[in-house]
Amino acid sequence: QNEINEVPFFDVQLPYELALKIFRYLGKAELGRCAQVSRTWKILAEDEVLWYRLCQEEGYLLDMSISDHSCWKLALKNCRARDHMLKTNWKNRVGAVSQLRYEPGRVLCDVHSCDGVVMAGYTSGEVRLWDTRAWDYTAPVLAAVPGPGGAGAPPHVSFVRINSSLAVAAYEDGTVSVWSLLLGREPIHHFQHNQRIQALALAPGGTAVATASGFEVKVESPDDKGFWQTPGTFEIQKLVNFLDLVPDVTGSPVAVAAAEDIVYLLKAEDPGKVLHSVYGQPVTCLDVSAREAAFGVKTFGWLLNEPNQILLYNLETNQCVTKVGNSIGDFSCVNLHNSPPNMLVAGNKDRRVRVFDVRRGGAACSLYAHQLGVSAVQMDEWKVVSGGQEGLVCVWDQRMGTKLWEMHARHPVRHVWFNSHSLITANIPEEKNPRGSSITDDDPSVHRKYRGVIYSYEFSVDQLAVESVLPICRSSYDEVTGYNYNIGLAVPYDSI
Repeated sequence: QNEINEVPFFDVQLPYELALKIFRYLGKAELGRCAQVSRTWKILAEDEVLWYRLCQEEGYLLDMSISDHSCWKLALKNCRARDHMLKTNWKNRVGAVSQLRYEPGRVLCDVHSCDGVVMAGYTSGEVRLWDTRAWDYTAPVLAAVPGPGGAGAPPHVSFVRINSSLAVAAYEDGTVSVWSLLLGREPIHHFQHNQRIQALALAPGGTAVATASGFEVKVESPDDKGFWQTPGTFEIQKLVNFLDLVPDVTGSPVAVAAAEDIVYLLKAEDPGKVLHSVYGQPVTCLDVSAREAAFGVKTFGWLLNEPNQILLYNLETNQCVTKVGNSIGDFSCVNLHNSPPNMLVAGNKDRRVRVFDVRRGGAACSLYAHQLGVSAVQMDEWKVVSGGQEGLVCVWDQRMGTKLWEMHARHPVRHVWFNSHSLITANIPEEKNPRGSSITDDDPSVHRKYRGVIYSYEFSVDQLAVESVLPICRSSYDEVTGYNYNIGLAVPYDSI
């Protein structure tokens, strides 16, 4: 009997390929049981094709082919063990924390991050980058375009945005500079507005940049040869409060702008498209995904039958899909594009973080979070990270509705970003010229507590014990103070 080519299935003999197709309908536990039946079934149940398919179905190693691993069963086991370790570390706050502090004494103005790369702008006009994926990262300065005559102090940074290929900064004088993360520190594009810039947007996966200044929204993007052009300039009736670019758009860029109580869908072929407009109901927050736009609207006392809500619009049909939320307070932040499918998370001035299931139009959970209102939120399948005006960062177990842990800093939390193994938060001061700052510009003596701070958390410390150590623990022992605040650390002092 040839058990390699013909597999015994009870009282019949099947070809190996046909038996493999039958086994494709089995899961991990069933394959393990089948492997104990006989030697032939063990060979069949441990076939690389079956375990490669299971690995892909669970979302692991999607960019690899079947020939990249010699044992896909072991690869799946390692991936699941790493996921379990990361989830345990997240829940128990086990890892390493670093402060991405810029020391010369200027105040932090804005922070944005993408895939572990952090971009920060300061009142000195300088823009810095950190790559938190490498333990020996430095903070390079992105060179700015020199002003006219080169005289005078550089303007403050208003907004910064970064994606996988570009970094953009807008300054108080209306200047916008664009850098390529692949080409170096010199800007590849530069343009000027006559008035102060109220909003800046950068497409998450593209190269389009949108700015709002005065009553004008300008969209700029490079062509196929790399030359920057202006696909669209739009005149708005009111001042823009929020601006976002729709990701994954083929052709000319599409922007969504919220100007007081009007939401515009800005396309080159249809420049004046109004997505939503209700007189006397201003928009309080905005977020955009590839097919939908979510924004919060504020109502007043004479509209008691319409409480503050989150509206979800389909960008293809321009129709309202659903309305969620029933809150007395204003919705201060909403996150749609990072949330799981059919879910969104929003923060409110009534101190609560709410997770909404848009399919049933109700709140999946409501978390009492922050004393002064919620300023930043993000969620995934099982956890929610929120930041508040009082400087508190909270991590929640969404399904249990319980707080796992919290961290506090002095200033409001303006930026929260996380992936499976890292978390980046930014506490940005409201006051850019605090008491204690120097009278002369040559002596940057703003006290450290007024400057703001960026925190980077790494939860894969069990596998990256060397790379995930605090910078003070890798220093030359010039500083003698430090704390771990219940964070598990490996420090060089232990080996002295």
